[in-house]
Amino acid sequence: MRARAVGAKTGIVDGMKVRDPVTPERPDALVIGGGAAGVFGALALAEARPGARVVVLERAREALGKVRISGGGRCNVTHHLFDPALLAQGYPRGAKALRGPLSRFGPRETVAWFAARGVALKTEPDGRMFPVTDRSQTIVACLLEAARNAGVEVRTQTAVTAVAQAPGGFRVTLKGGEGIHSPLLLLATGSSPQGHRWAEALGHTVVPPVPSLFTFNVTDPHLAPLAGVSVPDARVRLEGTKLEQRGPLLLTHWGFSGPAVLKLSAWGARELHARGYQVALRVAWVPEHPEALRERLRAFKADAPRKLVRAHTPLPLPARLWAALTARAGVEETRRWAELSNRDLGRLADELGAGRFWVTGKGVFKEEFVTCGGVALGEVDFKTMASRRVPGLYLAGEVLDIDGVTGGFNFQNAWTTGYLAGRAMAEALAEGGANVGAVTSWSTSSQAL
Repeated sequence: MRARAVGAKTGIVDGMKVRDPVTPERPDALVIGGGAAGVFGALALAEARPGARVVVLERAREALGKVRISGGGRCNVTHHLFDPALLAQGYPRGAKALRGPLSRFGPRETVAWFAARGVALKTEPDGRMFPVTDRSQTIVACLLEAARNAGVEVRTQTAVTAVAQAPGGFRVTLKGGEGIHSPLLLLATGSSPQGHRWAEALGHTVVPPVPSLFTFNVTDPHLAPLAGVSVPDARVRLEGTKLEQRGPLLLTHWGFSGPAVLKLSAWGARELHARGYQVALRVAWVPEHPEALRERLRAFKADAPRKLVRAHTPLPLPARLWAALTARAGVEETRRWAELSNRDLGRLADELGAGRFWVTGKGVFKEEFVTCGGVALGEVDFKTMASRRVPGLYLAGEVLDIDGVTGGFNFQNAWTTGYLAGRAMAEALAEGGANVGAVTSWSTSSQAL
């Protein structure tokens, strides 16, 4: 099916340059944002309402840019947690609101949707799900082909400069002065500040966005040579708070990374932002009860009194990390276990169970950038993703105050909210009939609405 052109200008449609007609057909629905939520929402609408004129506006050169780079170019599509209650626990913000939506379109439905279109997903040991090809292009190609088959027009290199309510729906102004009018609008602009400004202009409250998924910059001479060393089970805690997480921890050239740190950055996003990312971090390299840890050290001292402390550890830690932590605890390189006093053992146990490191800033998690913040969730009907404040407006994806931890949670939010929004928009079109909204195109050179 040939893509339809909308707006009196030259644009790029599905990679092909086209010239729009002077009198274009008028879209039944507009989607601003050609990311995962926007494209999936447009697809859900078009597949549920064949013949509907659906247009996606994307300012970048290509649609689905974040899908292309996610997961190191493999695309972490979703997570293998099919129980909505368990899956919802992966969202520091939005867990309660997403419980219902995830029960209607969750990972199980996502897997089935892609499978029906020839894309099989595989599950890795940690629950992350990727295409069996290990290529994000597989997902991108599937979505764009589905869009073409459904008659969705994806217009790239099409910048929106303004969004406003107008008689019969919404007026969207494009760069250059052209514009489009449509009765239904899906705002799927991700964490873009521009999208948040449009939501505010339309009457919504926006929770100020701050970074939500990042690594910690830590400068420590003992740990500097250990980049690449990891431990499978550590506990990290922000000093002076109740915020803590447990899981694998990775040492990097700049500090700390790994699932434990990333989860802590997500749940502690606002606290860390308020402190300017200058905070003390407590690390339990072996997350045991303090007294149990001391007892293990005392028992090893009794069993191996003549062995060098730095060279022999009773704990499941990498040798180089053990040596660095004993040095931080003040144990000299030549000290033997028999020479450690009870005070020395206590100091070493404290270092292992609650080592104190100073965080000096945040890094970026791979190429991905996630924020918390966005349109206040109480202003959205999560059965339909419709705005409670603006008739005809729908919202999906990261434009909302929802963010997930790493592992496919953020994409699942996009698939879920996009799907529900698209289906609800299709129902709105069906209820309104063929002439819903009395749409009109306009430009600055013609009569404005």
